[in-house]
Amino acid sequence: MNTNHFNYKQKCIGKGLEKKIRITVYVDEYELNNKRVKSKLRPYIKGKRQSSVEPGFGILTQFMGLRKINTIGIKQANKLMHMSATAYKLKKFLTKKAETVSNRARNQFSVFWVQFGLVNPILRS
Repeated sequence: MNTNHFNYKQKCIGKGLEKKIRITVYVDEYELNNKRVKSKLRPYIKGKRQSSVEPGFGILTQFMGLRKINTIGIKQANKLMHMSATAYKLKKFLTKKAETVSNRARNQFSVFWVQFGLVNPILRS
């Protein structure tokens, strides 16, 4: 038996009996992720994600009833996430639209009052 081979084996394995070497099919994805983590843009991307994506997930899970995804399969879970996100965006849009309409009506009504001299524009808040 070659003693050099035995010494190298002992150095590699250590106290264990055997060493399992695994290479996954996702090596390219792992390397890409490691490259992203070590890049200079990491703090910027982290800030963008924390300000846009994560609050959306928080609202969906805590306030919109998406606590548990009771579907089987990634496609159905993805569909459920898209549906709940669409409902959240629609709710946000309708709330914003109602605020805009009420503000517009209030502004037009106040212009009407000022035109006819029924209220002093300086006293208006």
